Amino acid sequence: MSKWKAVTPEHVALFDSCLPSGLGIERRAMFGCPCAFVNGNMFAGVHETRFLMRLSPEDRERLLVEPDAGPFVVLGRTMREYVTIEAPERRDPAELAGWIARAFAFASALPPKQAKPRKKRVAAEGPSPRRRRS
Repeated sequence: MSKWKAVTPEHVALFDSCLPSGLGIERRAMFGCPCAFVNGNMFAGVHETRFLMRLSPEDRERLLVEPDAGPFVVLGRTMREYVTIEAPERRDPAELAGWIARAFAFASALPPKQAKPRKKRVAAEGPSPRRRRS
């Protein structure tokens, strides 16, 4: 399996400049790549050299006919609600911001994602090791 290409600082800066401000957006990394969430649902991100957006079926159809757009396939699996734009640096930043705003609107209408409960760590059986005193 080949390694993923690292996201460039230029792509991160462009992505950040295209995100809507405020509005309950949470910015965090997924697999080391910058992504944006609303109500626990991811709506946009950067993966390698492309931007990805979670869009409505109508918006997916509109974007998929454009050059450099395609389905988001990662590790051989197609993420059905996501569309990618290759080489986003060649596009108008206002156009990118518009697509990301559409993704935000779509994800905002989804039910909030419930946090998964964390598993409790089970201590190893047996007595704990004693520390030596110096």
